[in-house]
Amino acid sequence: MNWENGWLWLIAALVLALLELLVPAWAFLGVAIAVALMGLVLLIGLWSGGLPMALVVTAILSGLIWYLLRRLAGVRKDQVRVWDRDINDND
Repeated sequence: MNWENGWLWLIAALVLALLELLVPAWAFLGVAIAVALMGLVLLIGLWSGGLPMALVVTAILSGLIWYLLRRLAGVRKDQVRVWDRDINDND
C-alpha cells in the first residue's frame, strides 16, 4: 500500500466524516478535514516529506481545525445550565 497516494487519504477522510455523522464529536470532523487537506496536497504533488512528517502535519492541522471549529461554532448559551438555587430550598 502506497501511503503517498492522495486518494487513500481522501477515502480515509470520507470514512472519518461518516464516523462524525454516526458519533457527533468535533474531533472526528477536524481530523477528517485535516486528512482531506493532506490528501489534496498529495494529489497536487506539493508534498515530498514522507509518511511520518505527513502524519505530524496532519495531527497539527487537525488540532488547529478543531480549535477553529470550536471557536466558530462555540458553546450554545443554553447548553450549560448553572443552578443557583435548590428545588428543596423553602425561601
